[in-house]
Amino acid sequence: MAKIQPSAAVALQDVLRDGQTIAVGGFGLSGIPADLIDAVRDSGVKDLTVVSNNMGIDGKGLGVLIETGQVRKVIASYVGENKLFAERYLSGQLEVEFAPQGTLAERLRAGGAGIPAFYTRTGVGTLVAEGKPLEEFDGVTYVRERGIVADVALVHAHTADTDGNLIYRYTARNFNPVVATAGIVTIAEAELIVEPGELDPNHIVTPGVYVQRLVQASGRTKDIEQRTVRPRAEALAL
Repeated sequence: MAKIQPSAAVALQDVLRDGQTIAVGGFGLSGIPADLIDAVRDSGVKDLTVVSNNMGIDGKGLGVLIETGQVRKVIASYVGENKLFAERYLSGQLEVEFAPQGTLAERLRAGGAGIPAFYTRTGVGTLVAEGKPLEEFDGVTYVRERGIVADVALVHAHTADTDGNLIYRYTARNFNPVVATAGIVTIAEAELIVEPGELDPNHIVTPGVYVQRLVQASGRTKDIEQRTVRPRAEALAL
């Protein structure tokens, strides 16, 4: 079956349902599947549980789904850059499950690997461990964490082939590989799509077996979440 879809909207039109769990790659605004996120917004689905490292910023990335009220619960490790997200969480309008960043990555990886749960020392003795089973191994206490399997996974890749094999670019790789494996249905957007055989197999990060649908990413400007600059050397010399 052909994986290439004509647009993000078409790729998602028969996949999205109210109440789904959607895992989304990216870190802040780096490596986010922006076209697919916009298509989720435009679809109007609601009551979503979103699994992502964070929810972008106000008006950008996953922040657009907070603005439209389509999200019921978020599973994330960080929320500090999105003021509306914080406001709705503090007012009780949005349910948030916090997970340490490494734990969240491992929960997604475990879900994609068919591992229902695992033990970690991270979070023991804190609010993170409340209500979760504890176990002692070799005299050390661990907390049990559940793997995450999402109904839909959305990822952004730099290069793909038409079979769905994916390569990521630099730090835009971030959470995308573990998110790609954790979805029952995984949809990827890629900046460059080539024919099978054109990718070096040694460079492929996500095998195409994990990807059900693929779309060409639009040529939109990539936003920078935190821009830090310094004066040019020649300016300092003046």
